[in-house]
Amino acid sequence: MTLFSKMHGLGNDFLVLELTEAAAVPSAEVFRRLADRRTGVGFDQALVLLPPRQNGTDVYYRIFNFDGSEVEQCGNGARCIASRLARKLGRREVHMECPSGRIEAMVSAPEWVAVDMGEPNFVPTALPFDASREADIYPLRVGETELRIGAVSMGNPHAVIQVPTVADAAVDTIGPAVENHSRFARRTNVGFMEVVDRDHIRLRVFERGVGETRACGTGACAAAVVGQRLGLLSQDVAVDLPGGRLHVQWGGPGTHVWMSGPAVDVFEGSLDLERFT
Repeated sequence: MTLFSKMHGLGNDFLVLELTEAAAVPSAEVFRRLADRRTGVGFDQALVLLPPRQNGTDVYYRIFNFDGSEVEQCGNGARCIASRLARKLGRREVHMECPSGRIEAMVSAPEWVAVDMGEPNFVPTALPFDASREADIYPLRVGETELRIGAVSMGNPHAVIQVPTVADAAVDTIGPAVENHSRFARRTNVGFMEVVDRDHIRLRVFERGVGETRACGTGACAAAVVGQRLGLLSQDVAVDLPGGRLHVQWGGPGTHVWMSGPAVDVFEGSLDLERFT
């Protein structure tokens, strides 16, 4: 039997597995079966915690989406892992590594975590995104509609679309069309951003390999930095998502993004993974 935890950050929910070796990581098909909310555990992402690979880090983690695809980074997941490890290690600072690089976190309360999400990368090849040069805004044709998007990598790819109101945004139709657009070679996450004022935005995210999610930490960071780059937002932004509020701070080019918010334990259990193969 394999022990697991169920956690969430603003309703973005996770299956957390601690494994001793990479060979034990389940297949994409097993993750798809585990993700089923009727016949499995149910989750947006599975977080697989493995022994550290770098000196000075506490864990190496991998992230698998609802559809079994592996992704580079997950902001809400990073907060949940940091919260779990802080309790286990008996300290507030946690040093982590994932496919997108090293991640530092500070746990200021049992369910409140700040994570250093690194420096945003606006170079199109970082996403990757097919564009002849870097720009603040790119035109993107979807069917008969020409959208205007911001594009940034927060360790994973994001397209950000400014909308008048998130309540009326065509997330269910525009989201999958942009996610799977041919100009995004590895697909993309899609954020729909409503600017309330310079310190406050509302956001809905159509997440790559998941669909619309209650919250997306990297999506909140992407929206905040794109909005700041366009001169619409300040350096400290409250981001309201369907699941609740995150806080994003970015000091501008050459500095790292800090994202803070809750990380909540739901329950623990054990799995016979062979039943899902």
